[in-house]
Amino acid sequence: MDDQTPIGPVDATRVPRYAGPATLARLPRIDEVSRADVAVLGVPFDSGVSYRPGARFGPGHVRAGSKLLRPYNPALDATPFGTQQVADAGDIGVNPFDLGEAIETIDREVTALRADGAQLLTIGGDHTIALPILRSLARDHGPVAVLHFDAHLDTWDTYFGAPYTHGTPFRRASEEGLIDLERSLHMGIRGPLYGKQDLEDDAVLGFQVIRSDDYEVDGVRSIVERMRSRLAGGPVYVSVDIDVLDPAHAPGTGTPEAGGLTSRELLNTLRGLVGLDVVGADIVEVSPPYDHAELTAIAASHVAYDLLSVLALNRAGA
Repeated sequence: MDDQTPIGPVDATRVPRYAGPATLARLPRIDEVSRADVAVLGVPFDSGVSYRPGARFGPGHVRAGSKLLRPYNPALDATPFGTQQVADAGDIGVNPFDLGEAIETIDREVTALRADGAQLLTIGGDHTIALPILRSLARDHGPVAVLHFDAHLDTWDTYFGAPYTHGTPFRRASEEGLIDLERSLHMGIRGPLYGKQDLEDDAVLGFQVIRSDDYEVDGVRSIVERMRSRLAGGPVYVSVDIDVLDPAHAPGTGTPEAGGLTSRELLNTLRGLVGLDVVGADIVEVSPPYDHAELTAIAASHVAYDLLSVLALNRAGA
């Protein structure tokens, strides 16, 4: 970062929160800063969903739910907007009718935004978008550890014969050599599967599994220790499907499953990433048509806030 003081959110003591710009946390647009350490990118795309649609409206909904975010994060003693320049890069337009073209567009746009060294926090959109992001990252970093928060494995082979859907990105990524097979981890997995073979196939693709029930049995502290041990030693990409949360905390999603994490459990787990080499992150599957009172948007915006706080502390060498 240069010597300029980062431009932060609009001052809430001067402009009411409901009147500020439609950017994440009312941050500046990327064209309003000289460069960004972290760019927040929206990908309004849900052509890969298998059940309830609507995640194409997720980026705007998460931004709307982020207006109450403030400059200081007491849980991490961090100022995510004061020690790094965070800017909102807006949304990219992708073809809603051609999955292949959409994946290529996301890869190209993500790579262009990262060209000057910016890290990306991407807001989807459905989980299909993780594949092109990983393709872009792997060209610079090689295989990365994927820390995947989700109710579902997302390592199925195909749906209706289609290889690219929101349930297949991490199988494709593993097959393409984008994932570190010794360091990747699913978090919060729960709910019915098609068969025991799903778990056996998943293990071959490079993932260990921490189930949602493990949080109840082992507690957050133990989970964080296991997570850090698994991820240590190289770059980490964090992918947060909001349906990792219980529907009580995040009803606005496409494939809800009972028995999920609380928002407190998720946020405390993400705070455990301080000191690890986090090279990017996404938040996906927020579907506003199924949300109520902005519950899901608020949860997702706080996920974004803690991820940005982790990036700030890591940049400062905490």
